[in-house]
Amino acid sequence: MKSGRYIGVMSGTSLDGIDVVLAAINEEMVVQQASYCHPIPLDIRQAILAICQGQNLTLSQLGQLDTRLGKLFAEAVLAMLSQHRLEPDDVTAIGCHGQTVWHEPQSDAPNTLQIGDNNQIAAASGITVVGDFRRRDMALGGQGAPLVPAFHHALLMHPDERRMVLNIGGIANLSLLIPGTPVRGYDTGPGNMLVDAWIWRQQGKTYDNDGEWASGGSVVLPLLHSMLADPWFSLPAPKSTGREYFNLSWVEKQLQRFPGLSPQDVQTTLVELTAISVAEQVMLSGGCERLLVCGGGRRNPVLMARLSTHLAGTEVMMTDQVGISGDDMEALAFAWLAYRTLSGQPGNLPSVTGARCASVLGAIYPASRS
Repeated sequence: MKSGRYIGVMSGTSLDGIDVVLAAINEEMVVQQASYCHPIPLDIRQAILAICQGQNLTLSQLGQLDTRLGKLFAEAVLAMLSQHRLEPDDVTAIGCHGQTVWHEPQSDAPNTLQIGDNNQIAAASGITVVGDFRRRDMALGGQGAPLVPAFHHALLMHPDERRMVLNIGGIANLSLLIPGTPVRGYDTGPGNMLVDAWIWRQQGKTYDNDGEWASGGSVVLPLLHSMLADPWFSLPAPKSTGREYFNLSWVEKQLQRFPGLSPQDVQTTLVELTAISVAEQVMLSGGCERLLVCGGGRRNPVLMARLSTHLAGTEVMMTDQVGISGDDMEALAFAWLAYRTLSGQPGNLPSVTGARCASVLGAIYPASRS
């Protein structure tokens, strides 16, 4: 097994920054040693959002954004190395998720695209990079997502307690860690994505700090029921989705049926949509004793309170309370997946993604040192 220090790089659907973590990893442990969040320039963020929402672009524009993102990921890695006085030889490899700009697992030709040229990271850092984790799983008939449940299983499985791990990023997804049964996991629908998009449209803010705006509104039940009636929510697992489906255009189409609503009430209703769509899936999956929450959404007290209300009898708590940073969970997962790839070990769980078999994931970009 390829034990050593690994860096994980994650840029999620929330686009709130590039998460970089350093961890010591071997067959028995994952020990986080450092973390860093690198800003995403506004023009790059807007370009990514435009692609995800279906805006036309040329191959030249896509290629340039791929290169710029690769260089930005490299900047983030170099900043981490500098902050902690690390040399390239101190790090075994970098696991880089890349930036998802399209994810279409239910099409006639299922596909997913993560951009951010890993060659740029390898060239700038002098460290081997592992990336493009999702497409092997899709080639084997899987959804290509979520991949993090395998990591949740490795770190958070309990022999007796029924647990689920909820990641609330742009999209919300569940990992079902139920003793005596195969691990399952799937997307439940929008996490922060729609509430962030709506406050950006209304107030020019990138997110609703502490859920302050949502806390002052009221849930519009007809709108909520209309949104929950979207056919995606009734799809059976395994399933996954992204910004190409749940986006501001989706919200605006829903609002056409309900003109004149208060923007603040819409925000409150979008928070309730996330809470109910998660809670319904928890209960339909048999419920759990403990729901461990990670991702940026755990910092929204309105959302956390609504989850607790809908899941009476379940202990809803942050993964931070069991020793794993909720901000760094996904970046840690991709550091761990890089370790699995270099060790020749599978990184996917067919019971989660629906792939025909477990497989080593990703492409390896060897270190480039001058």
